[in-house]
Amino acid sequence: MMKIIIINGPNLNLLGQRQPEIYGYESFEDYFSQLKIMFNSIQLTYFQSNIEGEIIDKLHDSQNNYDGIILNAGGYSHTSVAIHDAIKAISTPVVEVHISNIFAREEFRHNSLISAACIGSISGFGLKSYELALYFFLNKEN
Repeated sequence: MMKIIIINGPNLNLLGQRQPEIYGYESFEDYFSQLKIMFNSIQLTYFQSNIEGEIIDKLHDSQNNYDGIILNAGGYSHTSVAIHDAIKAISTPVVEVHISNIFAREEFRHNSLISAACIGSISGFGLKSYELALYFFLNKEN
């Protein structure tokens, strides 16, 4: 069975409460429960941290334990060379995900430092961005 981990970064623990006009009204935990039902052929794991070093440690720990990583690094996407380097240091493929369309928001969000280290980037489709990343992993050629 394919194993995928979803790693969410800072403030994503507040989904459903934080700026619902941008991020929606559903908590990630509720959405994750739905994902596990929708993608029952994949063993899904979820991790969230507001701490950059914990995200880096989880990326390192995911090496050889997962077939893919879906990473929403939140604000760290625009600031963290360290997360970029952690992605480059592992061989597990990483898809960058954003709930909002980062290019339709403030200019400082238009640049992601982690995109170049990832195999692809999906943004702007709400929580469905995670589903699109899962479909990629289901259909990717080895």
